[in-house]
Amino acid sequence: MQKWEYKTVKVDAKGMLGGVVDVQEFDGLLNQLGQQGWNLVSVFDTNMMIHGTSREIVAVFKREGS
Repeated sequence: MQKWEYKTVKVDAKGMLGGVVDVQEFDGLLNQLGQQGWNLVSVFDTNMMIHGTSREIVAVFKREGS
């Protein structure tokens, strides 16, 4: 039976009204975790602000466990 381990990473959106993620920084995070064997499963926002913007997103990763 295949076993998985999971990792969640919070990414803060920047700016006065929120909703702006540093794409280069996020790409770097994705590449770094990918080199460690983590696969991106899902990304979602957690803090809906006025006008539908968000101050934080969460990325969920998984990789084969032992």
